[in-house]
Amino acid sequence: MSRVGLTPITVPQGVEVTINGAEVTIKGPKGTLSRELDSHVKVILEDSLLRVERESDKYKALHGLTRSLLANMVTGVTEGYEKKLEIKGVGYRAAKQGNKLVLTIGYSHPIEFMDNEDVKTEVPDQTTILVKGIDNQKVGQVAADIRAKRPPEPYKGKGIKYEGERILRKEGKAGAKK
Repeated sequence: MSRVGLTPITVPQGVEVTINGAEVTIKGPKGTLSRELDSHVKVILEDSLLRVERESDKYKALHGLTRSLLANMVTGVTEGYEKKLEIKGVGYRAAKQGNKLVLTIGYSHPIEFMDNEDVKTEVPDQTTILVKGIDNQKVGQVAADIRAKRPPEPYKGKGIKYEGERILRKEGKAGAKK
């Protein structure tokens, strides 16, 4: 049994769910998300509960996945998603210029990221970047792309990391004097 797939999703007030064959569209206060689902899984809307049913036991994993994706869509259109990145290093900083995120992270040139209509970036201070949006996958991908420009290194921990991420530190050269 897929325990995740059997759990119904509560649809809050102000959220519209439209099921058109294999396509599910969820509209809420923050925006609209749509997803094409597999034909072996069926989505049923009863009262304010979304339930996912599968054809047979052969599709257990797909059952749980579909339910999780729908739950993420409902959360996205009501609350939204946010990833927080921290920059550590001497002279490393982030700035916002219009809809561009400009990173100065130790290269000979600044790195620029353009915001798109789905995912926005904010810079509350020079060492913090907030990535916000309604689609969990896109927010995570943009945050991963930003982090990949200068991942934290293991000796001093310099680079871009997620908030709360632990960096496994290595000891420097044996016998090195500071």
